[in-house]
Amino acid sequence: MTPIQDILHRIRWDPEFGLGEFVIGYYDRIKRAIILVPFLEITFPNDAPSVFELIDSEGVTHSIPLHRVKSVYKNGELIWHRE
Repeated sequence: MTPIQDILHRIRWDPEFGLGEFVIGYYDRIKRAIILVPFLEITFPNDAPSVFELIDSEGVTHSIPLHRVKSVYKNGELIWHRE
């Protein structure tokens, strides 16, 4: 299986592969559900390579460990998944 870091790097840095609309699905431990978030709404902090960050509707920044990423979609099609 391709590591999630490799998929995220390709989306960010491969101009051909990165074309399209990407959605990341991560496991939320509080809601106990997979949360889907558009790739354009997440950031990658330089000082923490094993997380991504997102800002919720209340303006609070959340750091999500990459090991909680469960799926990646490109243009609505599942391209990566792990249990």
